[in-house]
Amino acid sequence: MDSPIRIVVADDHPLFRKGMVTMLSAIREFQVVGEAETGMEAVTLVQETGADIVLMDLQMAGMGGIVAIRELRQRSPRTRALVVTLFEDDDSVFLSLRAGAQGYVLKDAHEEEFVRAIRAVAAGEAIFSPAIASRVLAWFSSPGRRQADAFPELTRREREILDELALGHRNQTIARHLHISSKTVANHLSTIFEKLQVADRGEAIVRAREAGFGDGQELE
Repeated sequence: MDSPIRIVVADDHPLFRKGMVTMLSAIREFQVVGEAETGMEAVTLVQETGADIVLMDLQMAGMGGIVAIRELRQRSPRTRALVVTLFEDDDSVFLSLRAGAQGYVLKDAHEEEFVRAIRAVAAGEAIFSPAIASRVLAWFSSPGRRQADAFPELTRREREILDELALGHRNQTIARHLHISSKTVANHLSTIFEKLQVADRGEAIVRAREAGFGDGQELE
């Protein structure tokens, strides 16, 4: 039997936090290993428990969610952050993504959406509430010019793969487009993540799009 997904719930509203813990504890594949009401508590609990996922509210006393996500990226890079919040403004969304969040779900989502989001983030995917997804996709697809000096540490092949990644393609599709094996793509992606100092696929996509990759331009 596969190990359960270990979760820390971080939210300064006790009723919401308790409700989330109760809901998640009823699902066999989830294990709630800690509750936090501040960002600092969340960071500490993740380090103590080795949690796979932290559900992170954005506005908490002391250290807020965005700063906590940034701290976790440095201290516990294997833990993935799923933002769970009331806020759907662009600043909150994109600051969270830049901090290293892998997903963004609004608190008024249905139980099924929370469960799906946790599973997706645990699998290394990026996921957003429908109200957020359209705005993120519009940002990803907005025309822009690639920065000529972006990521000079990458080889030509790595830049080609990053371009495909920024378009949202999976490894198998990238392999087919570039006429290489999926294993070779995975190896290149590991090197790219290390060179860009990003924790995972979602963060690499954000960095790439900010630099103009995935806009359909030919690579130099």
